[in-house]
Amino acid sequence: MYQTTLLALVFLTALISCNKDDNSGAADPKSATPDSSIEAPAGYKLVWSDEFDVDGLPNPAKWTYDTEANKTGWYNNEKQYYSRARLENSKVENGKLIITARKEKLSTEADYGGQSYTSARLITLGKADWTYGFMEVHAKLPCGVGTWPAIWMLGSNDDPYPLNGEIDIMEQVGMNPTKIYGTIHNQSTAGTFGNGGETTLNDACSVFHNYQLTWTPEKLVIAVDGVTFHTYVNDGKGKNSWPYNNPQYFLLNLAIGGDMAGPTIDDTIFPAKFEVEYVRVFQKK
Repeated sequence: MYQTTLLALVFLTALISCNKDDNSGAADPKSATPDSSIEAPAGYKLVWSDEFDVDGLPNPAKWTYDTEANKTGWYNNEKQYYSRARLENSKVENGKLIITARKEKLSTEADYGGQSYTSARLITLGKADWTYGFMEVHAKLPCGVGTWPAIWMLGSNDDPYPLNGEIDIMEQVGMNPTKIYGTIHNQSTAGTFGNGGETTLNDACSVFHNYQLTWTPEKLVIAVDGVTFHTYVNDGKGKNSWPYNNPQYFLLNLAIGGDMAGPTIDDTIFPAKFEVEYVRVFQKK
């Protein structure tokens, strides 16, 4: 979900300010006792997770909503309006987070930008972020021409995009639903489609899979179900190519249309659902 530099700078500034307000009175999710029943990879311990086990809106102590570009338009010519705390677009039900894209116009909203579709973009900015670790998201993806789900991370410091760094753990588009992409973006990849790889999952839309990132000071390794399909190595040349020694936060979203998903949207697919059973973060003991 790479973004233009100017818009992303506005995005980060606005969200940091917004999330300071959202955090008032909320418990620190990092202070919660990790679930000891969850098995950690060898040498790691669980430091944060959301198991999505309480029905309703996503846990406000762990997630907030990115709605910053609704009025101006989203970064990659996407066509959705991202709602805030709206059950029709983001809810927890039966042990799963369900992000739902719909064919509808929320024209009465103050930040409505003319979109014909709604969806949600959940983020942990201002709630939790991490430097290094093993990140795992158990998810089932939507199918249908025009969908663009993503599991990704962005640097939470004040550096403008792309200097802050981006890690796309999973991207998929409905026009080519068996292809899973993992991509790294930073200052050294600016002006390109990023440094990435891909793999094939024939059942990505019908079966839950584990989308994984192993992040160390030496490299970023992106995998599905334990099978690596892209590795990005720290070249030792500094911040332009390795901004990944600073904290990053999670983003989960379902975009509609846009540069990667293509110009065609099949309106018969809606509502389209992106389902997540858990998000887990492990760090070395």
